[in-house]
Amino acid sequence: MKRIGLFGGTFDPVHVAHVALAREALGALALDELRWIPAGQPWQKARQLAAPQHREAMVRLAIEGEPRFVLDRCELKRQGPSFTLDTVRELQAKEPGNDWFLILGQDQYAGLHTWRDWRELLGRVTLAIANRPGVTPEPHPDVRKVPHQMVPLPMMDISSTAIRALAARGEGVTDLVPPAVARYIDQNDLYRGTPRS
Repeated sequence: MKRIGLFGGTFDPVHVAHVALAREALGALALDELRWIPAGQPWQKARQLAAPQHREAMVRLAIEGEPRFVLDRCELKRQGPSFTLDTVRELQAKEPGNDWFLILGQDQYAGLHTWRDWRELLGRVTLAIANRPGVTPEPHPDVRKVPHQMVPLPMMDISSTAIRALAARGEGVTDLVPPAVARYIDQNDLYRGTPRS
């Protein structure tokens, strides 16, 4: 039986806080493996995302050198909106008997009650919640009522939104993303022009 962390997101772009959180999760949760799962078509995101191949490439660059980090393309390959429960069901069906940890940000935890079949999801995984500095995660009362396991993880206060805004203005993002990702953003002219929220 393996202990596997699931870390999904748009990763638009992946940044140093994502990597730091993933490394923290490896130790705090005693994980054998952490799966990075770039979202295909996130059902809650209205804005235009960078192309899937760019987001996948940036994650690949960010996780190089850590053998316990694994890129999982299941949501990029799936047609239609990306629902976390579909991903968890698919992975658990392929690899039964493992212990699964779902890493979420505080905002995702607060909105978990809006997710498709969230009660079933809570029964399938242990939640690991990334706490931004000075903020305590508060689930919706409906989520609080349902028994579930939760592990707090610290998170640096860096956002992809702020990084896209800096890049759109032509400002450097070298300190906010892994060096290889900064080069990739520059070489592919990502996020230039009008900032996307």
